[in-house]
Amino acid sequence: MIMEPLLLAKLVAELRSGQRDLCAFVEEVCERIEVVEPSVQAFLPEPERAGRLLYEAARLQQRFPDPAQRPPLYGVLVGVKDIFRVDGFLTRAGSQLPPELFAGNEASCVSRLRKAGALILGKTVTTEFASDESGPTRNPHNLEHTPGGSSSGSAAAVAAGLCPLALGTQTAGSVIRPAAFCGIVGFKPTYGRIAADGVIPYSVSIDTIGLLTQDVAGSALAAAVLCSGWKTPVSATQRPRLGVPGGPYLRQASEEALLDFERQVRILERAGYSVKRVGAFSDIQAINSSHRQLTSAEMAQVHANWFPVHQARYRPRTAAKIRAGQQVSAEQITLARAGRSCLRLEMETLMQQKGIDLWISPAAAGPAPAGLVQTGDTAMNRPWSYAGMPALTISAGKAANGLPLGLQLVAPAMADEQLLAWAEPMAVLLKIATDHQA
Repeated sequence: MIMEPLLLAKLVAELRSGQRDLCAFVEEVCERIEVVEPSVQAFLPEPERAGRLLYEAARLQQRFPDPAQRPPLYGVLVGVKDIFRVDGFLTRAGSQLPPELFAGNEASCVSRLRKAGALILGKTVTTEFASDESGPTRNPHNLEHTPGGSSSGSAAAVAAGLCPLALGTQTAGSVIRPAAFCGIVGFKPTYGRIAADGVIPYSVSIDTIGLLTQDVAGSALAAAVLCSGWKTPVSATQRPRLGVPGGPYLRQASEEALLDFERQVRILERAGYSVKRVGAFSDIQAINSSHRQLTSAEMAQVHANWFPVHQARYRPRTAAKIRAGQQVSAEQITLARAGRSCLRLEMETLMQQKGIDLWISPAAAGPAPAGLVQTGDTAMNRPWSYAGMPALTISAGKAANGLPLGLQLVAPAMADEQLLAWAEPMAVLLKIATDHQA
């Protein structure tokens, strides 16, 4: 169910210049949704979507008749994960709880997108409260497989060519993993660089708003609008020095993922990239445990008022996670929160000592699993999310069953701009190799 990709930067240039008519573009996308959405189910239903969007598009045209005055995301259609508050839409967070519980001011990141000229295409499907209980969304590359979670609908919508940009969130692997499963770009900025107000929290110490696009240039364009203090990176003449975090962390990936990762490394080395293998995350099980304790405890705190009243409406795995979080002691929470900055310092110090600019690893433990019950393993993403470091996945290969595999790139905190700048030529290189592989 893959249609022609919508490349954000190219599309914006066409819409802003008038080369592409905005209302005609909206009609085209709505027709795509009619064809694809019954199978992929990336969006929450909206009966009058086309009429609403055409009205909003016409108003946008009236506001900005002069192409030279059009804002940076003029006419871009955005999918928004249904844990973000968006004016004009109910927020359900993938749950059966009354949506009135989640009412409030629109997320400031959504308001920033609107101010930049974007139009909200619709709410995208999320797992229940961005946790483990999946929704109906299917992987556009193979409808019998999961698109990943928890930003399931956002990843599938971009992959299927229904929108050029979607918002997701990541607490463990909820942007990077579905992007890898769906063969697109997922960008998780440094923790806190995109304001998270107006978003139903999972774990306030870790939750990070992320972007899903078809290419790196699109992520950079959207990041410049959404990330605080964004600066255009200085053009680097030298390639980044890459580090592979060897040891127990990497061994969590499947044999197939590791074999293809080694193929990706060889491609990069042949192209002139320096790759160092460095022992890291020797205590990965302790890191996983700290992440699990902190996220479940903070989830229990978020749901402290809702869960006792609406317990019967929660699905089993969500309820179990909240109950587990209720058992985490205050001391354990304090230690787990402190562990985040310690891990970040450890990994960034290691980068400085070993002369590494970017860490690279498989973006997921393997290709998208079959079925819709499980959304996949977060092991490859969890420590980076816990540390709050910026991460990006680019499509980098194909599994034996034809499903996409991704390469994850991680930079030091607040080096988001450089991460995206370095990633673009790497993405082009690996796409050429993947196309040749196919």
